Amino acid sequence: MKKLPKSFLSKLNSIEAKRPKTVIQHILKHGYVTTEELETQYGYQHPPRAARDVRELGIPLITFRVKSSDGRSIGAYKFGDIKEIGDMVSKVRGRTALSAALKKALIEKYGAHCMIYLQSMEERMLQVDHRIPYEIGGEQDIKKVERFMLLSPSANRAKSWTCEHCSNWIRKDKSYCMSCFWAYPENYTHVADVEERQIIITYTGDEIEDYNRLISIVGKDNAEKCIKDVIKKNLL
Repeated sequence: MKKLPKSFLSKLNSIEAKRPKTVIQHILKHGYVTTEELETQYGYQHPPRAARDVRELGIPLITFRVKSSDGRSIGAYKFGDIKEIGDMVSKVRGRTALSAALKKALIEKYGAHCMIYLQSMEERMLQVDHRIPYEIGGEQDIKKVERFMLLSPSANRAKSWTCEHCSNWIRKDKSYCMSCFWAYPENYTHVADVEERQIIITYTGDEIEDYNRLISIVGKDNAEKCIKDVIKKNLL
């Protein structure tokens, strides 16, 4: 690995968030980190999410392929071009710009609920995310709160996985993301490459009994079809 600028190293070493710090320090020590190492050594079941955490801090990572311990082809990450890194030094703290103030502004505008699952949650549980993934849309003006969204931890993980497996992750067409369910669930035409529409049904409180009865009668695998059949019958 090429020698890194002192100013950049200083920024890297100042990062305290556990997951990106783990990735960064491993790369500094070994030159790169594999998805296998992130899973087996550090317990991260979704390595691309760990890499994304680093990228969202403004640190460019290159993804490439290596052989795993059993000979499989797996992903690995290393720092990007030295010149690109130098240009990004001022953005290393980019992710921390998604501050408590931004979260408060989002809650005031949209309410304290997950914008994907439409589930009300304690404010401390909600996470702020770019509507258009950082890797595609880049930095956003935090004063424009409509460019961000509130997600539950599970919705954030689901969005991360889905976006990273969407063909647009390579094309990087911002306009395509803008019509996707995972960016604008209130107004979308597709769900990550698939022409779909979704209705998220959440059971809470006394409604959980209705959910349990439904599952006991039709089975979990048939619940979706059952609900669709009821809707279709009532629309005729």
